[in-house]
Amino acid sequence: MPAPRSRPAAALVLVSALAALGLGPAAGPAAAATVPAGAGSYSDTRPAGTSGPTTDTGAPVTPKVTPAAQGKPVPTNDWWSSLAFQRYGDNPYSTPMYGHPLTYQAVAGGLEIGYPTNPAVVGDGRQYEFAHKRDLTLGLTGLNSPDTRADAWSDWTVTPYWSDGTRTLRTTIGHGLPFVYAKGSGGDARITTAEPPAVFADQGNVLGVTVAGHHYALFAPTGTDWNVSGTTVTAGLGGKDYFSVAVLPSTDALATYRKYAYSFVTGSTVNWSYDAGTVRATYTLTTEAKEGTERGTLQALYRHQWLHTADPLTPYTYVSPRGTMKVREATSFTTSQRAAATLPALPGAGVDPVRLRGHLNEVANSADPFSGAVDTYWTGKALGKLAQLVPLADQIGEGAIRDKLLGLIKGRLQDWFTAGGANEFSYDRTWKTLIGYPASYGSDTELNDHHFHYGYYVYAAAIVAQYDPAWAADSGWGAMVKTLVRDTANPSRTDGAFPFLRGFDVYAGHSWASGHQGFAAGNNQESSSESTNLSAALVLWGSATGDTQLRDLGTYLLTTEGEAVAQYWFDADQQVFPAAFQHDTVGMVWGSGAAYSTWWTANPEEIHGINALPITGGSLHLAGHKDAVRRNIAEMERENGGPAVEWRDILWEFQSLADPGAAKAKWDAGNGGYTPEAGESKAHTYHWLTALDTLGAPDATVTGSLPTSAVFTKGTTRTYVAHNHGSTARTVTFSDGKSLSVPARSTATGTGTGGTDPGPEPSTGDTFQLRTGGTLTTAGGATEGSDTIASAQGANHDGTPYRPLVYEARNVNGTLRSGGSTAFRLQVDAGATVGLGQQARVSYDLTGDGTFDRTETYQYFATDPVTGWEEYAQSRGLKSATGTLGDLRGGTVRLEVWSAIGNGDSRLRTGTDRSVLVIPYD
Repeated sequence: MPAPRSRPAAALVLVSALAALGLGPAAGPAAAATVPAGAGSYSDTRPAGTSGPTTDTGAPVTPKVTPAAQGKPVPTNDWWSSLAFQRYGDNPYSTPMYGHPLTYQAVAGGLEIGYPTNPAVVGDGRQYEFAHKRDLTLGLTGLNSPDTRADAWSDWTVTPYWSDGTRTLRTTIGHGLPFVYAKGSGGDARITTAEPPAVFADQGNVLGVTVAGHHYALFAPTGTDWNVSGTTVTAGLGGKDYFSVAVLPSTDALATYRKYAYSFVTGSTVNWSYDAGTVRATYTLTTEAKEGTERGTLQALYRHQWLHTADPLTPYTYVSPRGTMKVREATSFTTSQRAAATLPALPGAGVDPVRLRGHLNEVANSADPFSGAVDTYWTGKALGKLAQLVPLADQIGEGAIRDKLLGLIKGRLQDWFTAGGANEFSYDRTWKTLIGYPASYGSDTELNDHHFHYGYYVYAAAIVAQYDPAWAADSGWGAMVKTLVRDTANPSRTDGAFPFLRGFDVYAGHSWASGHQGFAAGNNQESSSESTNLSAALVLWGSATGDTQLRDLGTYLLTTEGEAVAQYWFDADQQVFPAAFQHDTVGMVWGSGAAYSTWWTANPEEIHGINALPITGGSLHLAGHKDAVRRNIAEMERENGGPAVEWRDILWEFQSLADPGAAKAKWDAGNGGYTPEAGESKAHTYHWLTALDTLGAPDATVTGSLPTSAVFTKGTTRTYVAHNHGSTARTVTFSDGKSLSVPARSTATGTGTGGTDPGPEPSTGDTFQLRTGGTLTTAGGATEGSDTIASAQGANHDGTPYRPLVYEARNVNGTLRSGGSTAFRLQVDAGATVGLGQQARVSYDLTGDGTFDRTETYQYFATDPVTGWEEYAQSRGLKSATGTLGDLRGGTVRLEVWSAIGNGDSRLRTGTDRSVLVIPYD
């Protein structure tokens, strides 16, 4: 086992950059002007001797944008930021940018385009990558631009700009766009290919070519013609200034793609909402018709999106580092998800007040509760540690300890929130960002990690606001908190001081850490959990201060990134990581793929723990995929050669989200002789593990009508918890029909009243339990049992029912719910048999006439060879679907379950709300 070490920030940090921290050019004037913000302030000039954004050699750098974009807040920390942030002095264009399905790199002659489909597993098997490799370069004849600049951008698209004085080129590229849209002047359209292209379609101004096994369509204005000469393809634009290129999923898709080739995307916008436990988001592209009247388009959805949309998708798909992307034929789509739960703290169920008091005093009375922290990151960690303990002291009536902790937090926050001292925040007018000094891990020179660092400050401030609303008022210290929020997660697109959602990539579904994105592998994020810590902090801050806009923003961010983390860091459905990559989790995600590593160590404990810490009431979303948590812990122990030693507290708490009893047993056996992780304490770890051992693991299948509510299940008992930040009592209702009365400014815990379990998609329709004998019913009270799923007998029946179990509900009436989709949770068990996979199909006969109008077949679920129930849900993904849904009028709903693969029988649990089908009907 490696020796314990001090952990650097979960940040984008290069060894060369570490050596240069604090050694950049000096600030301008030694005396900074002070900008008041409520009771606090920040400076508008860097402290003397510090640095702002620089190249890798330490030279000051300014945003690389066109005059049209001058003065606008530049979205650093994005998938395309190298266009605007020139990290390397010898590269005035860009590093590779991963839009997915396409990859890009700006060069002097235009835009390189690639579509990597074959992953490489590198670094001794520790990283997989779909690295950018040029298939084409899109440009103009003779174009030789000295640089590439950002000309315009929107929520997930960007327009790079080239000009050499004679020729000018603009392209629009984006996440999910199979097209590159080009506008050029001063030269013919020119496409150069990496190898001689094979032409599969020549329709004059429309040309289909295959390069390196990938199919592309080139679209010039009507009346023009493409000419192929070796590896150069050109077309005169006939007095027009537009052309486009598309990557095709297959050659027979050309006609469909041609329909939208001249409907140019001009912008992208996401709009989100939170209502009674559900987060909805609509992703919309704006377009302009260059020819004709077509204004529609095609866009490829990531897995975390298509798993949660009911909007129709085409059969077209693409390969990506995030698994299969599915194509939608429309300018918008909407996702709908159960909101992630956030609590200020777990209730103190089962906790011994005397023991907890002793652990609390260890921290509150320590000689240095901040452990010598001076920079933004380590100060943030210390603030987060103390903030976690405030509600725990309050729970056991220790007002003196609570107030002492609050005083420590306030004092340090106010110190940072006041300009002119040894530490302060400084606004950089050029980059329109707030930098804390002393900075750390490139948060100044590279604009890295602001969401990691400042999330702790916002979280700590939210806990203070819960107990002292006056402190958090705008006239108090709240104005400074909001300034940090504007820097990291600004909800406004019209704020001239900060960019919209700086670090959060709304289409990718998660944040990026690097400010400049200056890597061959694109941008990256290591500590996804420190990213979600900011989102949870927004929920708590918004709730405590009555700012529902920030509360709902935090809920959207936490819910969205929670699913992205499950799919892309933990491979929850085992459908994302390439088969050759032999890891169940990754420490960091890159634009090109992912890596089983961290920036500072190869220690498995930290590779696994970095995407769990800090463990707070905002970590409950991790319990939504308990099998992934179990695989994660099992791999850590395999790679580690045994249980955790250095970060045991973090990993115990993480394990408790799936298996509270096992995690608590580890605490009981080993809590006497370990040093807490820097952001943890024995008080918090003891409280967390004891509470979950008593309450059971978080149950993400049920949501409350308030973001600050959660449900826990142990055996057959559910415990409902909600915190009411408001000044009057309120009733919180849960999606299974239970309700909880919560006094003002309090946490309430109880079993609620009435209701039945709605299954995995609450509030989207009727819920049916399975009964042995083939019935689907909404009635409860049955005896638990199981049915045998017949063996596939060694054959492959993927997609085709083979000796299926069939369950039906007849004479069903219901109105189709807008935006709803089928959901199910089926408990299955293969015992000790290896290589089995169960599959489900759901069919709807809308009128009961014997003809099924809609049939949905889901990807099969590979069971493990360990006795015990496992959960198969619709989140495995839709394999195929036929027909459309409509209202049910005396209709029939059918569920079929069979063995898709394997040579052995398995079981399906019946007679319990653990196996349910939920249909999207009122």
